[in-house]
Amino acid sequence: MRLAMIGLGKMGGNMVRRLCRGGIEVVGYDRASEVVAQLAAEEGMVAARSVEDAVAKLTSPRVVWLMLPSGDPTEQQIRALVPMLSKGDIIVDGGNSNYHDSQRRGAWLAEQGIGFMDSGTSGGIWGLENGYCLMVGGSKEVAQTMRPVLQALAPAADRGWAHVGPVGAGHFTKMIHNGIEYGMMQAFAEGLELLRGKEEFNLNLAQITELWRHSSVVRSWLLDLTAEALKQDQKLDKVAPYVSDSGEGRWTVVEAVDQGVAAPVLTLALQMRFTSQDESGYSYRLLSMMRNAFGGHAVKQAGEEK
Repeated sequence: MRLAMIGLGKMGGNMVRRLCRGGIEVVGYDRASEVVAQLAAEEGMVAARSVEDAVAKLTSPRVVWLMLPSGDPTEQQIRALVPMLSKGDIIVDGGNSNYHDSQRRGAWLAEQGIGFMDSGTSGGIWGLENGYCLMVGGSKEVAQTMRPVLQALAPAADRGWAHVGPVGAGHFTKMIHNGIEYGMMQAFAEGLELLRGKEEFNLNLAQITELWRHSSVVRSWLLDLTAEALKQDQKLDKVAPYVSDSGEGRWTVVEAVDQGVAAPVLTLALQMRFTSQDESGYSYRLLSMMRNAFGGHAVKQAGEEK
């Protein structure tokens, strides 16, 4: 199977590597020509000079997978793709788009006879090694066509990916996933700050987080990453106490309001990130470090402008 990958950043580039190693032919394009050349040389990816060139190198049914920033960049690219495609072709949005946008785009593309899949994609910078968790929305026919690609990207052919529902369901599921993630991160950060604050015990946070990794009910991959980071640095003096949010946490809270569902933990975790923009605290340094550990998000250094 062959597909085009548009957007070869941290996630897109590593997804190309995993696909190529999994036997999927990939035509890749990015505005950074050096990235295209590197992936072509190292992984055997077919290099494209433009989006038009990438589409031209595909055979029917053509599949174009987008790994672009949500909002206008994704919207504009989908609009630009339609004249290049034919009925039966498929567009996949693997970015963190709002599920309402995905539903609207899917309906519009259906009118053009073009299939659409929204893929909530989790795994961050570790996806290349461990595989990606893929939550996809779309028709059964599109999901079946994309099955070999999803199996190559996932940790294994029979796990780590699922067709969760119609168009929009994939990004909706990922949105709630990220809201839960916010709450988990906030809980770890607050608890560890309390441990650190009990000065009379002089607790070793690296030792304790490593301890919790084994048979504790709070063991998790997030704890694994936190424990590994604390082995290197417990003070975090060089990490600015500033934690950004990607947008999905906000969308999750809005959804809770729309449904009339109480979600105080997820809501407060989001608000605490807002607070970090104005106030200092150890828990914010921990949150920033955790985001870097699992997603490669930039860590602002102490003294840098926010």
